[in-house]
Amino acid sequence: MTEQMHQSGRNPKVRNAIFHYASDRIDVDPPLDGPKTKAELDQLAGQTITESGLGGEAALKLFEDVLAPATISTDHPNYLSFIPTAPTELATMFDLVVSASSIYGGSWKEGAGAVFAENQVLEFLARECGLPESSGGLFVQGGTLGNLSAMVTAREKAKAKLGKQPWAIIASSEAHSSIKAVAKVMDCEIVLAQAEDSGSLTHAGAEAAIQEAKSQGLTPFAIVGTAGTTNFGILDDLEAIAKLAQEHQLWFHVDGAYGLAGILVPELKQLYTGIEHADSFIVDPHKWLFAPFDACALVYREPEYARLAHTQHGEYLEVLNHSGEFNPSDYGFNLTRRVRGLPLWFSMAAHGAALYRQAVKANVDLAFKIAEVIEQRPYLRLVRKPQLSVVVFERIGWELADYESWSEKLLADQFAFVVPSSHQGKPNTRFAIVNPLTKFEDLVTILDSME
Repeated sequence: MTEQMHQSGRNPKVRNAIFHYASDRIDVDPPLDGPKTKAELDQLAGQTITESGLGGEAALKLFEDVLAPATISTDHPNYLSFIPTAPTELATMFDLVVSASSIYGGSWKEGAGAVFAENQVLEFLARECGLPESSGGLFVQGGTLGNLSAMVTAREKAKAKLGKQPWAIIASSEAHSSIKAVAKVMDCEIVLAQAEDSGSLTHAGAEAAIQEAKSQGLTPFAIVGTAGTTNFGILDDLEAIAKLAQEHQLWFHVDGAYGLAGILVPELKQLYTGIEHADSFIVDPHKWLFAPFDACALVYREPEYARLAHTQHGEYLEVLNHSGEFNPSDYGFNLTRRVRGLPLWFSMAAHGAALYRQAVKANVDLAFKIAEVIEQRPYLRLVRKPQLSVVVFERIGWELADYESWSEKLLADQFAFVVPSSHQGKPNTRFAIVNPLTKFEDLVTILDSME
């Protein structure tokens, strides 16, 4: 870094402009906005990387006027597609602090205070799920990386016992696509168990998949239960899967990237029975725990298996490996890591867990309320009754093209972002409600627009 670059970065005018922009973005209702084509952005933005540089103020104005409006705000109350995010104001503000603090979160030696705070969040989540005090883990980038780290740990444990085998992962037909991606990266097979019509994987389906794997000459080493499928928000029969895992000596992993947050609600706790037997689980705070992108909490029942699987060795790392301290990078597929759990820690420490429980419950209550409205309208059909905060429904008589034109108009009108989805080859749409600011009246207006 040249002295000129260092000094220009300390320009109070630019710094204040950036702080002002960030403050305004937090204060105002988020714009919905929408994408532009590359040709449009080429014309509006032009070449932004030049030899002489644009200057901080000009670059910020370019972002504010051109680039930001070409992105959809996932924290908009009517962003109801995929799984949105809705970080609290405190979590968002503290993300700025994390960025400004230059904390390396891979080792205790370098980031002890931050790692301590992150671990308190992980301990809270482990307690909610009924895991022992000896459990632990880390925050990784997202659910895909969390699932990968857990499955690598599971296979290494199985390999230590059985040697090299033609390995297989057992998962539901409704499991997240990342489980298939993990199997591909690990060069092992995945055998999908047929979920019930309700969307839940039960004992019978899981047992059949285990036997199918064995009949193919495969060795199952892990079974994945889902706590809230992305498409429908449905939970597998975690208790039955836990028993099967014990009977067949399989690693029991729970993918709760979206739906595990529901365990915070006392009225929903029974849906998660069995998770207390999990060998590992994940939950993405950037989905339904009101944290900014990107954060996945990965927790192991016995973290030592993860340490044995993931610790990297190198001459420059041995000072850390021999320290005897808790180094987060030893427990997942990463080395360099941001302390991405801190925004959630700050928000939870400030607000308290009770407000989180209330916010999650409010989303579920809203999902059930709008589902009742859908059932009352003759031109709509509820595909499945919601379990958590995802509501899937059809507009009777519509083809995919009808959903697409309707969706595009909602976005063009800057009212909502609701995209088509599908189930078993049939188009539908869905509300994924994770934002406490989403209003019942707006959901009704969206339904009205489908008449």
